Amino acid sequence: MGVSKWNIRHKIWDYMEANNLADFPRPVHHRIPNFKGSFQMSDPLQTWDAFEKAREVKVDPDKPLEGIRLAVLQARKTLLVPTPRLRTGLFNRIVPPSGATKETLKKCATSQGIRDYSVPVGLDAKVQVDLVVVGSVAVSDKGWRIGKGEGFADMEYAMMVSMGAVREDTIVVTAVHDCQVVDIPEELLGDHDLIVDYILTPTRVIKTGCRCPKPRGILWHKISYEMLEKIPILKNLRYREKQEGKVVALRDEQPDVPAAGKPARVARKSRPESSHFQDKTSLSQANPEDEALSDKWPLSAAPVTVYVGSIPQGTRVSELKDALRASHVTPARLIWQGAQHRAFLNYNDQTTADTAAAALQGLSLRGSPLRVELARNQRSKLASRPQ
Repeated sequence: MGVSKWNIRHKIWDYMEANNLADFPRPVHHRIPNFKGSFQMSDPLQTWDAFEKAREVKVDPDKPLEGIRLAVLQARKTLLVPTPRLRTGLFNRIVPPSGATKETLKKCATSQGIRDYSVPVGLDAKVQVDLVVVGSVAVSDKGWRIGKGEGFADMEYAMMVSMGAVREDTIVVTAVHDCQVVDIPEELLGDHDLIVDYILTPTRVIKTGCRCPKPRGILWHKISYEMLEKIPILKNLRYREKQEGKVVALRDEQPDVPAAGKPARVARKSRPESSHFQDKTSLSQANPEDEALSDKWPLSAAPVTVYVGSIPQGTRVSELKDALRASHVTPARLIWQGAQHRAFLNYNDQTTADTAAAALQGLSLRGSPLRVELARNQRSKLASRPQ
Protein backbone atom coordinates (compact mmCIF):
# COMPACT_ATOMS: atom_id res chain seq x y z
CA MET A 1 0.00 0.00 0.00
CA GLY A 2 1.41 3.41 -1.01
CA VAL A 3 1.90 6.25 1.43
CA SER A 4 -0.89 8.85 1.64
CA LYS A 5 -1.00 12.48 2.72
CA TRP A 6 -2.80 11.32 5.83
CA ASN A 7 0.03 8.88 6.66
CA ILE A 8 2.55 11.70 6.40
CA ARG A 9 0.47 14.07 8.53
CA HIS A 10 0.04 11.51 11.27
CA LYS A 11 3.74 10.63 11.38
CA ILE A 12 4.63 14.30 11.76
CA TRP A 13 1.99 14.91 14.44
CA ASP A 14 2.91 11.78 16.38
CA TYR A 15 6.64 12.56 16.20
CA MET A 16 6.21 16.15 17.37
CA GLU A 17 4.01 15.09 20.28
CA ALA A 18 6.34 12.26 21.31
CA ASN A 19 9.39 14.56 21.25
CA ASN A 20 7.71 17.65 22.75
CA LEU A 21 8.58 19.81 19.73
CA ALA A 22 5.52 22.07 19.89
CA ASP A 23 4.10 24.77 22.13
CA PHE A 24 0.44 25.61 22.83
CA PRO A 25 -2.03 24.57 21.47
CA ARG A 26 -1.55 20.87 22.10
CA PRO A 27 -1.99 18.19 20.99
CA VAL A 28 -0.84 19.15 17.50
CA HIS A 29 -3.04 16.59 15.74
CA HIS A 30 -5.36 18.12 13.12
CA ARG A 31 -3.51 21.45 13.45
CA ILE A 32 -0.71 23.37 11.79
CA PRO A 33 1.82 22.63 14.58
CA ASN A 34 3.03 25.58 16.63
CA PHE A 35 6.59 24.28 16.63
CA LYS A 36 9.13 25.45 19.21
CA GLY A 37 11.06 28.44 17.92
CA SER A 38 8.33 29.48 15.49
CA PHE A 39 8.18 33.04 16.84
CA GLN A 40 11.80 33.62 15.79
CA MET A 41 11.15 32.60 12.18
CA SER A 42 10.66 36.25 11.26
CA ASP A 43 14.44 36.81 11.62
CA PRO A 44 15.52 35.07 8.37
CA LEU A 45 12.48 36.48 6.59
CA GLN A 46 13.50 40.06 7.30
CA THR A 47 16.91 39.61 5.69
CA TRP A 48 15.45 38.85 2.28
CA ASP A 49 15.31 41.34 -0.52
CA ALA A 50 11.88 39.91 -1.38
CA PHE A 51 10.56 40.81 2.07
CA GLU A 52 12.16 44.24 2.01
CA LYS A 53 10.59 45.02 -1.36
CA ALA A 54 7.18 43.57 -0.52
CA ARG A 55 4.43 46.07 0.24
CA GLU A 56 1.49 43.69 0.77
CA VAL A 57 2.00 40.35 2.53
CA LYS A 58 -0.59 37.65 3.05
CA VAL A 59 0.04 35.49 6.12
CA ASP A 60 -2.16 32.63 7.29
CA PRO A 61 -3.71 33.00 10.77
CA ASP A 62 -1.97 29.90 12.17
CA LYS A 63 -0.30 30.27 15.58
CA PRO A 64 3.26 29.40 14.36
CA LEU A 65 3.11 32.34 11.93
CA GLU A 66 2.44 34.91 14.66
CA GLY A 67 6.06 36.12 14.69
CA ILE A 68 6.01 36.63 10.93
CA ARG A 69 2.77 38.61 11.15
CA LEU A 70 4.42 40.82 13.78
CA ALA A 71 7.45 41.36 11.51
CA VAL A 72 5.15 42.50 8.70
CA LEU A 73 3.44 45.00 10.99
CA GLN A 74 6.70 46.27 12.46
CA ALA A 75 8.01 46.87 8.94
CA ARG A 76 4.89 48.98 8.28
CA LYS A 77 3.78 46.74 5.44
CA THR A 78 0.17 45.87 4.63
CA LEU A 79 -0.75 42.63 6.42
CA LEU A 80 -3.55 40.57 4.91
CA VAL A 81 -4.95 37.59 6.80
CA PRO A 82 -7.53 35.16 5.35
CA THR A 83 -11.00 35.28 6.86
CA PRO A 84 -11.55 32.20 9.09
CA ARG A 85 -12.84 29.34 6.92
CA LEU A 86 -13.58 31.96 4.21
CA ARG A 87 -17.09 32.43 5.65
CA THR A 88 -17.40 36.18 5.12
CA GLY A 89 -14.82 36.95 2.45
CA LEU A 90 -11.25 36.28 1.47
CA PHE A 91 -9.07 38.82 3.30
CA ASN A 92 -9.00 40.99 6.35
CA ARG A 93 -6.43 43.80 6.50
CA ILE A 94 -4.87 44.33 9.91
CA VAL A 95 -4.97 48.03 10.82
CA PRO A 96 -3.06 48.84 14.03
CA PRO A 97 -4.21 51.91 15.95
CA SER A 98 -2.36 55.17 15.33
CA GLY A 99 0.91 55.34 17.22
CA ALA A 100 0.77 51.64 18.13
CA THR A 101 3.53 50.50 20.48
CA LYS A 102 5.47 47.27 20.02
CA GLU A 103 3.20 45.61 22.58
CA THR A 104 0.11 46.71 20.66
CA LEU A 105 1.60 45.37 17.41
CA LYS A 106 2.26 42.06 19.17
CA LYS A 107 -1.41 41.92 20.09
CA CYS A 108 -2.43 42.78 16.51
CA ALA A 109 -0.43 39.75 15.31
CA THR A 110 -2.38 37.33 17.53
CA SER A 111 -5.66 35.63 16.66
CA GLN A 112 -7.49 37.99 19.02
CA GLY A 113 -5.75 40.97 17.47
CA ILE A 114 -6.79 39.82 14.01
CA ARG A 115 -10.40 39.98 15.21
CA ASP A 116 -10.01 43.33 17.00
CA TYR A 117 -7.88 45.27 14.52
CA SER A 118 -8.95 44.11 11.09
CA VAL A 119 -11.18 45.40 8.33
CA PRO A 120 -12.58 43.29 5.47
CA VAL A 121 -11.09 43.65 2.00
CA GLY A 122 -13.63 43.49 -0.83
CA LEU A 123 -13.19 41.89 -4.23
CA ASP A 124 -12.98 45.31 -5.85
CA ALA A 125 -10.04 46.37 -3.72
CA LYS A 126 -6.87 46.68 -5.76
CA VAL A 127 -4.90 44.10 -3.80
CA GLN A 128 -1.50 43.07 -5.12
CA VAL A 129 0.10 40.50 -2.85
CA ASP A 130 3.89 40.44 -3.13
CA LEU A 131 4.58 37.64 -0.64
CA VAL A 132 2.43 34.72 0.56
CA VAL A 133 3.23 32.93 3.84
CA VAL A 134 1.38 29.67 4.54
CA GLY A 135 1.40 27.15 7.35
CA SER A 136 2.19 23.48 6.71
CA VAL A 137 2.09 20.13 8.44
CA ALA A 138 4.75 18.74 6.12
CA VAL A 139 6.78 20.02 3.19
CA SER A 140 9.47 18.52 0.97
CA ASP A 141 12.67 20.27 -0.06
CA LYS A 142 11.23 20.14 -3.58
CA GLY A 143 8.48 22.51 -2.51
CA TRP A 144 5.58 20.09 -2.25
CA ARG A 145 3.41 20.99 0.71
CA ILE A 146 0.83 19.17 2.84
CA GLY A 147 -1.55 21.15 5.05
CA LYS A 148 -3.87 19.82 7.73
CA GLY A 149 -6.27 18.40 5.14
CA GLU A 150 -8.98 21.01 4.72
CA GLY A 151 -7.55 22.67 1.62
CA PHE A 152 -8.05 26.29 2.62
CA ALA A 153 -4.54 27.50 1.74
CA ASP A 154 -4.89 26.00 -1.74
CA MET A 155 -8.32 27.52 -2.18
CA GLU A 156 -7.21 30.92 -0.88
CA TYR A 157 -4.39 31.07 -3.42
CA ALA A 158 -6.71 30.01 -6.26
CA MET A 159 -9.13 32.75 -5.23
CA MET A 160 -6.31 35.30 -5.16
CA VAL A 161 -5.46 34.29 -8.74
CA SER A 162 -9.12 34.71 -9.71
CA MET A 163 -9.27 38.24 -8.29
CA GLY A 164 -5.90 39.21 -9.75
CA ALA A 165 -4.21 39.59 -6.35
CA VAL A 166 -1.13 37.47 -7.16
CA ARG A 167 1.22 37.20 -10.12
CA GLU A 168 3.19 34.28 -11.48
CA ASP A 169 6.30 35.58 -9.70
CA THR A 170 4.61 36.05 -6.30
CA ILE A 171 6.79 34.21 -3.79
CA VAL A 172 5.21 31.58 -1.52
CA VAL A 173 6.95 30.74 1.76
CA THR A 174 6.24 28.29 4.57
CA ALA A 175 7.75 28.10 8.06
CA VAL A 176 8.13 24.71 9.76
CA HIS A 177 10.27 22.76 12.20
CA ASP A 178 13.15 20.81 10.66
CA CYS A 179 11.35 17.53 11.39
CA GLN A 180 8.47 18.67 9.16
CA VAL A 181 10.72 18.68 6.07
CA VAL A 182 10.24 15.18 4.69
CA ASP A 183 10.07 13.29 1.42
CA ILE A 184 6.67 13.57 -0.25
CA PRO A 185 5.92 11.31 -3.24
CA GLU A 186 5.26 13.32 -6.38
CA GLU A 187 2.13 11.31 -7.15
CA LEU A 188 0.43 12.86 -4.10
CA LEU A 189 0.66 16.31 -5.69
CA GLY A 190 -2.62 17.46 -7.26
CA ASP A 191 -3.20 20.27 -9.73
CA HIS A 192 -4.98 22.23 -6.99
CA ASP A 193 -2.09 21.93 -4.50
CA LEU A 194 -0.07 25.03 -3.64
CA ILE A 195 3.70 24.57 -3.87
CA VAL A 196 6.22 26.74 -2.01
CA ASP A 197 9.33 28.57 -3.20
CA TYR A 198 11.08 28.83 0.17
CA ILE A 199 11.03 26.88 3.44
CA LEU A 200 12.08 28.51 6.71
CA THR A 201 13.17 26.26 9.59
CA PRO A 202 14.93 27.09 12.88
CA THR A 203 18.27 26.04 11.33
CA ARG A 204 18.12 26.86 7.61
CA VAL A 205 16.45 28.51 4.67
CA ILE A 206 15.66 26.16 1.78
CA LYS A 207 15.15 27.44 -1.74
CA THR A 208 13.07 24.71 -3.33
CA GLY A 209 13.55 25.64 -6.98
CA CYS A 210 10.19 23.98 -7.59
CA ARG A 211 9.13 24.21 -11.23
CA CYS A 212 5.66 22.77 -10.72
CA PRO A 213 3.06 25.43 -11.51
CA LYS A 214 1.06 27.00 -8.72
CA PRO A 215 -2.75 26.90 -9.04
CA ARG A 216 -3.80 29.10 -11.96
CA GLY A 217 -7.26 29.81 -10.67
CA ILE A 218 -10.31 28.14 -9.17
CA LEU A 219 -10.99 24.68 -10.56
CA TRP A 220 -14.75 25.02 -10.74
CA HIS A 221 -15.27 21.42 -11.81
CA LYS A 222 -14.05 20.42 -8.33
CA ILE A 223 -16.38 22.80 -6.46
CA SER A 224 -19.72 21.46 -5.21
CA TYR A 225 -23.03 23.27 -4.64
CA GLU A 226 -22.56 22.68 -0.92
CA MET A 227 -19.15 24.32 -0.95
CA LEU A 228 -20.56 27.26 -2.89
CA GLU A 229 -23.22 27.74 -0.21
CA LYS A 230 -20.70 27.63 2.63
CA ILE A 231 -18.24 30.05 1.00
CA PRO A 232 -20.30 32.98 -0.34
CA ILE A 233 -17.31 34.74 -1.93
CA LEU A 234 -17.06 31.81 -4.34
CA LYS A 235 -20.46 32.79 -5.74
CA ASN A 236 -19.21 36.29 -6.46
CA LEU A 237 -16.02 35.05 -8.10
CA ARG A 238 -17.96 32.52 -10.15
CA TYR A 239 -20.35 35.22 -11.39
CA ARG A 240 -17.44 37.43 -12.40
CA GLU A 241 -15.68 34.64 -14.27
CA LYS A 242 -18.91 33.67 -15.98
CA GLN A 243 -19.33 37.28 -17.16
CA GLU A 244 -15.83 37.05 -18.59
CA GLY A 245 -16.87 34.04 -20.64
CA LYS A 246 -14.96 31.44 -18.62
CA VAL A 247 -16.24 27.89 -18.05
CA VAL A 248 -17.57 27.73 -14.48
CA ALA A 249 -19.53 24.45 -14.44
CA LEU A 250 -19.49 22.93 -10.95
CA ARG A 251 -18.64 19.38 -9.98
CA ASP A 252 -22.33 18.62 -9.51
CA GLU A 253 -23.01 19.83 -13.05
CA GLN A 254 -20.52 17.50 -14.72
CA PRO A 255 -22.34 14.81 -16.74
CA ASP A 256 -19.81 12.09 -15.87
CA VAL A 257 -19.93 12.57 -12.08
CA PRO A 258 -22.26 10.21 -10.16
CA ALA A 259 -25.20 11.86 -8.42
CA ALA A 260 -24.68 15.05 -10.35
CA GLY A 261 -26.92 18.03 -9.77
CA LYS A 262 -29.16 19.22 -7.02
CA PRO A 263 -31.69 16.36 -6.80
CA ALA A 264 -29.15 14.13 -5.02
CA ARG A 265 -28.46 16.97 -2.62
CA VAL A 266 -32.14 17.23 -1.76
CA ALA A 267 -32.37 13.47 -1.26
CA ARG A 268 -29.32 13.54 0.99
CA LYS A 269 -30.90 16.14 3.23
CA SER A 270 -33.93 13.92 3.71
CA ARG A 271 -31.81 11.27 5.42
CA PRO A 272 -31.31 11.28 9.20
CA GLU A 273 -29.04 14.11 10.35
CA SER A 274 -27.03 11.83 12.61
CA SER A 275 -25.71 9.78 9.72
CA HIS A 276 -24.02 12.55 7.75
CA PHE A 277 -21.18 15.03 7.82
CA GLN A 278 -23.34 18.11 8.34
CA ASP A 279 -21.11 20.24 10.59
CA LYS A 280 -18.60 21.66 8.07
CA THR A 281 -17.34 21.28 4.52
CA SER A 282 -13.88 19.92 3.79
CA LEU A 283 -12.32 21.67 0.83
CA SER A 284 -10.04 18.71 0.34
CA GLN A 285 -13.01 16.89 -1.19
CA ALA A 286 -12.36 19.00 -4.28
CA ASN A 287 -9.49 16.67 -5.12
CA PRO A 288 -10.32 14.47 -8.15
CA GLU A 289 -9.38 11.37 -6.20
CA ASP A 290 -12.04 12.36 -3.66
CA GLU A 291 -14.95 12.69 -6.07
CA ALA A 292 -15.63 8.98 -5.79
CA LEU A 293 -15.73 9.45 -2.01
CA SER A 294 -18.31 12.22 -2.07
CA ASP A 295 -21.38 11.93 0.13
CA LYS A 296 -23.70 12.84 -2.77
CA TRP A 297 -24.74 9.35 -3.84
CA PRO A 298 -28.23 8.01 -4.68
CA LEU A 299 -30.05 6.36 -1.83
CA SER A 300 -30.76 3.36 -4.02
CA ALA A 301 -27.09 2.34 -4.21
CA ALA A 302 -26.34 -0.86 -2.25
CA PRO A 303 -23.76 0.14 0.37
CA VAL A 304 -20.44 -1.56 1.01
CA THR A 305 -19.51 -1.23 4.67
CA VAL A 306 -16.18 -0.63 6.41
CA TYR A 307 -16.04 -1.44 10.13
CA VAL A 308 -14.16 0.88 12.50
CA GLY A 309 -13.61 -0.57 15.97
CA SER A 310 -11.59 0.01 19.15
CA ILE A 311 -12.78 3.62 19.29
CA PRO A 312 -11.54 5.08 22.62
CA GLN A 313 -13.98 5.88 25.40
CA GLY A 314 -15.23 9.46 25.22
CA THR A 315 -14.40 9.98 21.54
CA ARG A 316 -16.86 12.21 19.72
CA VAL A 317 -18.24 11.45 16.31
CA SER A 318 -16.85 14.79 15.10
CA GLU A 319 -13.31 13.52 15.79
CA LEU A 320 -13.85 10.53 13.52
CA LYS A 321 -15.44 12.74 10.88
CA ASP A 322 -12.44 15.06 10.91
CA ALA A 323 -10.07 12.11 10.54
CA LEU A 324 -12.07 10.69 7.62
CA ARG A 325 -12.08 14.05 5.87
CA ALA A 326 -8.36 14.41 6.35
CA SER A 327 -7.85 10.94 4.88
CA HIS A 328 -10.06 11.85 1.88
CA VAL A 329 -12.37 8.87 2.51
CA THR A 330 -15.68 10.55 3.35
CA PRO A 331 -18.39 7.85 3.37
CA ALA A 332 -21.86 8.11 1.87
CA ARG A 333 -23.23 7.39 5.34
CA LEU A 334 -21.71 7.06 8.80
CA ILE A 335 -23.40 4.94 11.48
CA TRP A 336 -22.00 5.94 14.88
CA GLN A 337 -22.13 3.53 17.83
CA GLY A 338 -19.77 5.27 20.21
CA ALA A 339 -21.11 3.48 23.28
CA GLN A 340 -20.03 0.20 21.65
CA HIS A 341 -16.71 1.79 20.58
CA ARG A 342 -17.42 1.30 16.90
CA ALA A 343 -18.74 2.88 13.73
CA PHE A 344 -19.75 1.70 10.27
CA LEU A 345 -18.86 3.56 7.09
CA ASN A 346 -21.08 2.95 4.08
CA TYR A 347 -19.61 3.38 0.60
CA ASN A 348 -21.31 2.94 -2.74
CA ASP A 349 -19.06 0.36 -4.36
CA GLN A 350 -16.46 -2.23 -3.45
CA THR A 351 -13.52 -0.32 -4.93
CA THR A 352 -14.25 2.80 -2.91
CA ALA A 353 -14.68 0.78 0.29
CA ASP A 354 -11.41 -1.10 -0.33
CA THR A 355 -9.62 2.20 -0.93
CA ALA A 356 -11.04 3.63 2.29
CA ALA A 357 -10.13 0.58 4.36
CA ALA A 358 -6.57 0.69 3.04
CA ALA A 359 -6.20 4.45 3.61
CA LEU A 360 -7.40 4.14 7.22
CA GLN A 361 -4.95 1.43 8.24
CA GLY A 362 -2.89 2.74 11.14
CA LEU A 363 -5.42 5.46 12.00
CA SER A 364 -5.44 6.53 15.66
CA LEU A 365 -7.83 8.61 17.72
CA ARG A 366 -6.78 10.07 21.05
CA GLY A 367 -3.54 8.14 20.76
CA SER A 368 -5.24 4.74 20.41
CA PRO A 369 -5.00 2.73 17.16
CA LEU A 370 -8.32 1.83 15.57
CA ARG A 371 -9.34 -1.46 14.06
CA VAL A 372 -10.37 -0.90 10.45
CA GLU A 373 -11.57 -3.64 8.10
CA LEU A 374 -14.40 -4.56 5.80
CA ALA A 375 -17.52 -5.45 7.77
CA ARG A 376 -18.16 -9.17 8.21
CA ASN A 377 -21.00 -9.33 5.74
CA GLN A 378 -18.77 -7.69 3.09
CA ARG A 379 -15.93 -10.14 3.76
CA SER A 380 -18.40 -13.00 3.38
CA LYS A 381 -19.58 -11.64 0.05
CA LEU A 382 -16.00 -11.37 -1.19
CA ALA A 383 -15.21 -14.91 -0.06
CA SER A 384 -18.24 -16.28 -1.91
CA ARG A 385 -17.32 -14.64 -5.19
CA PRO A 386 -16.20 -16.95 -7.99
CA GLN A 387 -12.47 -16.56 -8.63
